[in-house]
Amino acid sequence: MPTNTAKPIAAVLGSLVLAGSLTACGGDSSAADAKTVTVYSADGLKGENGDGWYDRVFKDFEKQTGIKVKYVEGGSGEVVQRALRERSNPQADVIVTLPPFIQQADGKGLLAKYAPQGSDQVSGADKAEDGTWTSVVNNYFGFVYNKKELKQAPTTWEELLDAKYKEKLQYSTPGVAGDGTAVLVKAMHDFGGKQAALDYLKKLQANNVGPSASTGKLAPKVDKGELLVANGDVQMNFAQSKSMPNLGIWFPATQGGKATTFALPYAAGLIGKAPHSENGKKLLDYMLGQPAQQQVSEIGGGFSARTDVKATDANAIALTKLMDGVDVFEPDWSDIDKNLQSYVDDWKSATNS
Repeated sequence: MPTNTAKPIAAVLGSLVLAGSLTACGGDSSAADAKTVTVYSADGLKGENGDGWYDRVFKDFEKQTGIKVKYVEGGSGEVVQRALRERSNPQADVIVTLPPFIQQADGKGLLAKYAPQGSDQVSGADKAEDGTWTSVVNNYFGFVYNKKELKQAPTTWEELLDAKYKEKLQYSTPGVAGDGTAVLVKAMHDFGGKQAALDYLKKLQANNVGPSASTGKLAPKVDKGELLVANGDVQMNFAQSKSMPNLGIWFPATQGGKATTFALPYAAGLIGKAPHSENGKKLLDYMLGQPAQQQVSEIGGGFSARTDVKATDANAIALTKLMDGVDVFEPDWSDIDKNLQSYVDDWKSATNS
């Protein structure tokens, strides 16, 4: 298991350009759509071939309740911005995204207070104190590399400055993609502060292909050899590796330091004044229920958000081995939420992005 350097936490993330434009009725529900629930979510939990955790959970939920799930996928920050634009006439019932965007949604008053059944088994660091959001799948930030082209995984940030990575390295955009924001968060931690991290990322820009709104689109490029290294997260990349044989997961360290990561949970909340609030509550209860949580590692390649669910499937064993010896730190999410825009602006300035 990972070596915790701070309070134990859980977690992961995702980011894609908005992939759906499903519509739910705001205000009063008509009889025709009363048995629906609309979910706005960051990517990573729905399988490209219909074999992801969402695919199973939504199908089973629909079968059990008769409530049809309408799903809209987007970048971690994008889904929050969309819900905020619709605040006067909410279209979504449930939102699932990553830190610091779930805190952003909470801070802007977008979320209604609701503690799903089973949330008492979720660690305090993985849910809001005021009951507005709860982690449903835990995950960790990481990087991927091409195992065919690179016989050994990189180990340090400094290695990525080598000329062999020129135009063979890419990371998703901080402030847009959850995993892209995570690159900045981890660099600030590993290098001991914002300025040192920005100095490094300025150097790294010489090898960087350029901005990407979608982290999920980077792994296929790494698998094909178009890229040698990219950022990602454990849950998404572990699931992708089942159909991408050249994909390997690693965690950068600074020269002479230890590999580190931090938790990036998929956190879910109920939208305030949602058109189908009761259906949203039922879906949140179901996602955090024992059966769905038991399937997180088996199907989704992630980690259960509940401390009382102990998975023993082959994926759970492999994930435990992957995380062995990696130091886990806990970011100051309140600081990141408060200063995110200035951090992103400083990153843009440093990298001329």
